[in-house]
Amino acid sequence: MVLEYLKHRWQKISIAILLGVTALVLVLALVINSYWSPILEAKVKDIVATSSDGLYKIDFSSADLHVLRGTIVIFNITLKPDTAVYNIKKKAGLAPNNLVELHIKKLVLSHIHPIGLYFRHRLNIGQVMLYNPELNVSYQLNHTRDTVVKDNRTAWQKISKSLHYIHIRDILMGDVKFTYKDYSGHKLAISQLKEMNFSAHDLLIDSATQTDRSRLLYCKDITAELNNYKGKTASGLYSYSIKSVKLSTSRSQLNINGLIIKPADTSVFFSKSHKDRFTLNLDSAQLNHFDFLSYHKYRILSAAGLTISNGTFQIFANPNQSKTIKDKIKSFPNAAIDSISADIRIDTVLIRRMNVIYNEYNAKSKQTGSLEFNKTSGHAFNITNNKAALKKNNISTVRLTTYFMNRGELNTTFNFNLTDKNHSFNYKGHLGPMNLQALNPAVMPLAMVKVNSGKLKEFSFDIQADKKASRGKVVMLYNDVKVSLLKADTSNDKLKKKMFASLFANIFILKHNNPDNEGAQPRIAWVNYSRTPETAFFKTLWQTLLSGIKPSIGLDKKTQQAVTTMQDQQKQNKKDRKLRKELRKQRRAERELQKEIRKNAKAEL
Repeated sequence: MVLEYLKHRWQKISIAILLGVTALVLVLALVINSYWSPILEAKVKDIVATSSDGLYKIDFSSADLHVLRGTIVIFNITLKPDTAVYNIKKKAGLAPNNLVELHIKKLVLSHIHPIGLYFRHRLNIGQVMLYNPELNVSYQLNHTRDTVVKDNRTAWQKISKSLHYIHIRDILMGDVKFTYKDYSGHKLAISQLKEMNFSAHDLLIDSATQTDRSRLLYCKDITAELNNYKGKTASGLYSYSIKSVKLSTSRSQLNINGLIIKPADTSVFFSKSHKDRFTLNLDSAQLNHFDFLSYHKYRILSAAGLTISNGTFQIFANPNQSKTIKDKIKSFPNAAIDSISADIRIDTVLIRRMNVIYNEYNAKSKQTGSLEFNKTSGHAFNITNNKAALKKNNISTVRLTTYFMNRGELNTTFNFNLTDKNHSFNYKGHLGPMNLQALNPAVMPLAMVKVNSGKLKEFSFDIQADKKASRGKVVMLYNDVKVSLLKADTSNDKLKKKMFASLFANIFILKHNNPDNEGAQPRIAWVNYSRTPETAFFKTLWQTLLSGIKPSIGLDKKTQQAVTTMQDQQKQNKKDRKLRKELRKQRRAERELQKEIRKNAKAEL
């Protein structure tokens, strides 16, 4: 069939020409490939050295050019800093804070036109794919802002003699092995990440984009993704995991999903630490208008907003007291912000549907009480330790709406002074109607009181506080309160009712209503609570409000002293009864002994 098709002379000539052209293209491809590799190597090394002012150098083992496919494959690439140049720049105060080292087994550049690169000095690439990349970044704080250098030319101005134009549509890196070394603290901190993906899109370096601030590293968008990250703190007391983290520079957005911070078991934790134990489960956190470049270069965390959604934050007050008392002032939000080494400036934090649980162990009851704040939502404004920002506004305001013990609606407002050395703050709030029996999970273990009945109409407070004391007023309006006083039953590991004391309290002590009568003025409790250094923030709030609740229901200091005196008298009476019982028992034993003596005497006679 083929021979029959080639029976005409012009057909044979056409086939010969086609085969000749094909052979010529293949030969040219081989020649260009062998000729291109050293040219490509020289070009790449020159571009890297020039654009980094000699700080970085690049090497690779070989490069293949596939003319017909428009593809370049480069093998065994190593990008690393020149330590001699780095040390010179460091002495001159010009060294960057971050140093990068990159190892790639294979780099594939697709849809590239080497002839245009060689003759027109224009590099246009469709896709860059990096295989098995290993990225090592080390951070050392050499300066806190951009340094003034003699050569202030842009990257395009530096490379324009070699290249007039660089455009790469997509850069893809999958399954990156990432190691991060932080030398900025007291000791070296090393983080190692896996299951990490990077992608960059629309990289363009030319005369138009050299000053384009909408681009990061000349890219329209850089996306980084981290999946299934797990680790432990240096102390070993906490483990943490993150389902996914995604950063997009075009949207200036950082998204975190599935964040879990889990402490060691209570027995292990409290045996090794005197700090409060906390647990965090967070569905999502989103940082908006995040200035990634400032954070990368100088550890400045600047963002317009942070949204925290759906989670639980649980605190367990440490029951063990250290022999050397340490001030837990850093548990106060304004003190905690001030103690952060990084520069932070977040305009607004939006909180959505968070549950906050405070647990405290009472040594007398040998049980744990819980205060719960369910479905907490609200805003926090001006979260910052930036000196310039604090000069303009040194107050951070937090407004929250929550459901106390999953019942009454509680609205609170906090104002924290971020510059006061005494870490002053104030807070006020209003709690709506609820059944007071809902307080039993907290007041039974912590106050050893059981609420049998009672309706809360309103609870409000207005407190001025600092690290030393809290002062203000508490108003609690309620009806028909009846309680039982409790004591520990060590044999059954539970609490049992004090019958006589409960009866005495309900008849003679407790104020069953506030106000006492309809139309009367309600009782107001004026609070003056002194904080001890070992008392943390949440415990300070709870104890301050509790010191206002007690006198509101009739348990003022005078009444509490009377109750204590009565209880002491009861204990003494119980001891006296026990002593009299022992005396009667002893007298019976003496009489029995005397009878036995007389009996033995008669027997001898």
